[in-house]
Amino acid sequence: MSYAQPGHGPLDYQPVSYPGSTMTFRGPAVDLSGGYVLCLGGSETFGKFVSAPFPEQLADRLEVPVVNMGAMNAGLDLMLHDPAIRAGIMGADAVVLQIMGAQNMTNRFYRVHPRRNDRFLEASSLLQTIFREIDFTEFHFTRHMLSSLQLISQERFGIVVEELREAWRARMNQFISQIRVPVHLLWMSRHAPADQPPSGELGSDPLFISQEMLQGIAHKAESLSLCISDAADRENPTRDMFFASSEEAAARILPGPRLHERAAEMLYDQMGR
Repeated sequence: MSYAQPGHGPLDYQPVSYPGSTMTFRGPAVDLSGGYVLCLGGSETFGKFVSAPFPEQLADRLEVPVVNMGAMNAGLDLMLHDPAIRAGIMGADAVVLQIMGAQNMTNRFYRVHPRRNDRFLEASSLLQTIFREIDFTEFHFTRHMLSSLQLISQERFGIVVEELREAWRARMNQFISQIRVPVHLLWMSRHAPADQPPSGELGSDPLFISQEMLQGIAHKAESLSLCISDAADRENPTRDMFFASSEEAAARILPGPRLHERAAEMLYDQMGR
């Protein structure tokens, strides 16, 4: 297998499990018996293809332990129900919560895998009624399924998006209200909250989260950091990332080292004062 960054091997993510959960998170393992900052989120927080994701860089700046419980393609379902995450929140001094999209959650229209939240399991009878022409057994991932619905009917797709947004609002409010320590929200994306995706496209993660939705929860948190790709990031999106040649497409849509560094700097500005 060939890797980008000639002369370097694949990254060792040092996968680690914490008590009570079958999930594996990015290491190194951190002792949860003392004080620490807990970072929660999806692929961006995990830091796929990046040697030093922002939780690691934040630990260097704060000079305190930082636990990375970001999980690939995670949604709020995992955050709300995973035992290790719940235990991690209980022992944390502060929580960094990456803003995740609304697509990877069980809702009135479809059900997702409880741990791998990007996995589409089944459509509800309501969704099957709205899209009678669709054979939902053909889909295995939420993004593929939603892209297909959008192509069939923009109007009916809009009904699904509104349900996902309502579910996201309810679950984010529920999740933040359960956390008794300062919560620092992190928007880490190729687009700003106010940006609209090109016509006929889903757009980049986090999907379906508008500026109004973000403002609706920001007042519940200690801070909100907006970490957005700039022109240099978009010009060379895989710079200094480590990936197999077959993984280039996946690497291109994830944040690279420069964005992780900026995220760590922004969070330090909020937390290190």
